[in-house]
Amino acid sequence: MYNVLLMEKTMRRTLIILTLLAASGIALAKPVAETAAPLLLKPTADQTEAAIWAMRFLSRFHYKPMPLDDVMSEKIFKSYVESLDAEHLFFTQADMDRFAAARDKLDDAIFERDLSAPFAMFNLYEQRVAERLGHARELLAKPFDFTRDESYELDRSKAAWAANSAELDELWRKRVKNDWLRLKLAGKADKDIRETLDKRYANYLDRIRELNSEDVFQTFMNAYATAIEPHTNYLSPRASENFDIAMRLSLEGIGAQLQRMDEYTAVKEVIPGGPAALSGKLSAGDRIVGVGQGDSGPIADVIGWRLDDVVDKIRGPKGTVVRLEILPEAAGPDGKHEVLTLVRNKVNVEEQAAKKSIIDVDNDGVTHRIGVITLPTFYQDFDARRRGDEDFKSATRDVERLLGELREAKVDGVVVDLRNNGGGSLDEATNLTGLFIDQGPVVQIRDASGRVEEKADLRAGAAWTGPLAVLVNRASASASEIFAAAIQDYGRGVIIGEPTFGKGTVQNLLNMDNMARNETPVFGDLKMTVQQFFRINGGSTQLRGVTPEVSFPLTVASDEFGESSYENALPWTAIAKADYRQVADLKPILPMLLARHEARTSKNQEWKNFEAEITDAKALRAQKSISLNEATRASERDAEEAKRKQREAVIAAVEAREDAAAEKAASTAGGKPLLDADAKPAIAAVGDSDDVDTSMVLADDGLQPGERSIRSERQREEQRKARRDVVLREAAHILSDEIDLIRNNTKLAARLAPQQSATDTVD
Repeated sequence: MYNVLLMEKTMRRTLIILTLLAASGIALAKPVAETAAPLLLKPTADQTEAAIWAMRFLSRFHYKPMPLDDVMSEKIFKSYVESLDAEHLFFTQADMDRFAAARDKLDDAIFERDLSAPFAMFNLYEQRVAERLGHARELLAKPFDFTRDESYELDRSKAAWAANSAELDELWRKRVKNDWLRLKLAGKADKDIRETLDKRYANYLDRIRELNSEDVFQTFMNAYATAIEPHTNYLSPRASENFDIAMRLSLEGIGAQLQRMDEYTAVKEVIPGGPAALSGKLSAGDRIVGVGQGDSGPIADVIGWRLDDVVDKIRGPKGTVVRLEILPEAAGPDGKHEVLTLVRNKVNVEEQAAKKSIIDVDNDGVTHRIGVITLPTFYQDFDARRRGDEDFKSATRDVERLLGELREAKVDGVVVDLRNNGGGSLDEATNLTGLFIDQGPVVQIRDASGRVEEKADLRAGAAWTGPLAVLVNRASASASEIFAAAIQDYGRGVIIGEPTFGKGTVQNLLNMDNMARNETPVFGDLKMTVQQFFRINGGSTQLRGVTPEVSFPLTVASDEFGESSYENALPWTAIAKADYRQVADLKPILPMLLARHEARTSKNQEWKNFEAEITDAKALRAQKSISLNEATRASERDAEEAKRKQREAVIAAVEAREDAAAEKAASTAGGKPLLDADAKPAIAAVGDSDDVDTSMVLADDGLQPGERSIRSERQREEQRKARRDVVLREAAHILSDEIDLIRNNTKLAARLAPQQSATDTVD
């Protein structure tokens, strides 16, 4: 019934509306006059009942229970409006006045099973979107004057609502002008710009009009849930299924990642080992125009369908047949279609699974082999575990296997890379910690009544007792913070990177259909905060996160991203420490590690580039407005492009020197350089999807996701992957410094080495 979760994607609210807008839309934009009027959406009886069930649990069993009253209604109202029109681009002050009557009546709407008010707000929102985008498309027929000195406001989240439609018209004139200027500076011709933007605005409206009653209900209920506390969410039945897939890293289907491309559902990537890959007949860029069930069932035309509706038809139970009508990538719209028959099977989504690599670090002529475990999430297949499946998918099991492989490769130390790991299973966080310590408490959990219990590692011995470092950033949250905090409190390893997110709460996933004994899923799930976790030293990661011993430059300010950026986050507090004993004392070595790190990075041009990129990214985020004067923007673009090319040249020179040195070493040794086949550096990920990614700054082509060809998108992704991960390499150097210091100082080694039991694995 309950799954204990610590799942936080560490992004600001991700709503179904924004998810759908990220996809590309139809191929040919419809003229404004031909745009059909939308159907008014209405709540269903099941949704009104689901709201009642959610209210019962949220108001009674939440860690911070809050009554559903007029005060909560106003919070829901604010959250709901923000989820619809966060940048104040569609509603006017008159619309806000029109909604005023509902501001303190949304509690009554839930109690009285009458959700007409929030649905009416959405229907007006859809009407306003159509009006604004119609106006935007009309503007494309007129020339813009790029010699005028005017600017466009980039962040309108705190701006006053436009007084009237005329004020919104002016706002959108500048918005469209900025979109045009970006494409113009990227070298696009006027005709291509006009076609690109006309399709963009038409697609935006189409994505809004594809939203159905379930989407609106989820958005409204999420507004209610997050108004209580940031990490409480409502998941519709479809969203709940996708959440389960993310946790178990597997699904039953054909093994293809899909995306919306013009009017088609296109194959973004074929997953290795899945039915599609094994057939050899489906490739990235192919378009799916029809889907049929079984060997002879009719093939339904899916051109123009919502992406998730197409996905629903393609997924299905293992062993069943699905037939896909394909328009190959190279074929034009009138090209020959092909029919592909596939037998569905279990598909593992390995992209988010734990991976290993090895970095060879040269320390004054001595090479240290540093193993890296990259863990994107703390995953576990809850259902398989409940069924008693001995081979259920588990982050801890995968990491333990990888540690064994790294031991066989004779690594000298291990870095656990938790950057951008937003959490996952509480059990996995506890068990993973147990791979690096002997028995003992890992985390303390307090419920709403004040009762405290410990989650402990009960298995004797450790899978790795050698030198250890944990690499974190601001997007490392929840379960990542439990692991990093325990490693730090035990003195088991050095924490490197940025202060973490600061999420110190535990969520349970409550299936309301199970509670209501519904035969089919109609109510959805609540991901509800029910506990707060504390470090074994008694402190909390809530708001404060985990502070590294070796700090790297901050990629984002705490008031921009992290728990402290939420207005309604729980406060920091502390409890009594658990009964545990430190296994090592890192304090004597930390000043030496810091000194070596600072000395090395002060002379490392790649690191200086990294710091400069962070500085530039912060300046961009701090920018409140942007010039719409072409000469000014061209000058700014040229300056940025010159800096980008200069940094790339520096990196290329460093790589060339290192390649030459590696070849020389290999020829001297009569063999190949010491590098594992799977030792490719991880993608440098700084910040999160809401923020400027300083890991790889590509030239601005003016396009949005879904507007590039899949081939072009893959090329850009490959460019990012090819970039050397300077942060990970420096973490490996720091751990190498620790190894070097320990080996040269036996007294220091005795203080730093974890005490081993008879059952420990000795490396």
